[in-house]
Amino acid sequence: MTHERLTIVLVGLMGTGKSTVARTLATHYGIECLDTDKLVEARAGKPVRQMFAEDGEDAFRDLESDVLSSCLRSPQGAVIAGAGGVVLRAENREMLNAARRDSGAIVVWLHAQPEVLSVRTAKGSHRPLLDDDREGTLVRMSQERMPLYSEVADIVVDVSDRSQESVCALLIDAIDEAVKYGETSNE
Repeated sequence: MTHERLTIVLVGLMGTGKSTVARTLATHYGIECLDTDKLVEARAGKPVRQMFAEDGEDAFRDLESDVLSSCLRSPQGAVIAGAGGVVLRAENREMLNAARRDSGAIVVWLHAQPEVLSVRTAKGSHRPLLDDDREGTLVRMSQERMPLYSEVADIVVDVSDRSQESVCALLIDAIDEAVKYGETSNE
């Protein structure tokens, strides 16, 4: 697989750095960066927070599934920053696994301890699921979603104590190895 056709999907809880890492990887590989949260907002014509308030989480998840499907069908290579809950629906996990199996997409799970994510997400106001009990919600989400992320991930990186630069360097090495040898690793 050439880098021009390479599809990398980043999954993980909010605050793990998916959007930032996606931009860096896309630049490195010379491919498009697609952020599903931004694409959902563009299609809905409103921010995620407003969509949750006016339309509900189910409407957001429906649109999220449509956006993921569109991103995975992109004929050119891309780095896709998946929304934190993209793995919640079985149909999305099936899409991710089909992309891995059928077109060699590489799914990377960026994992971090909930305590770390609580600090990282404290300054953002665009995360409606964290409005009440930030750290408690992140602990619960981590426990609920861990097996779902694990189900789709080729590469797992704990980003709790790593800088964005070291995460990107580690991922570039792991992705290059996966592309070269068709293997994956967990760090």
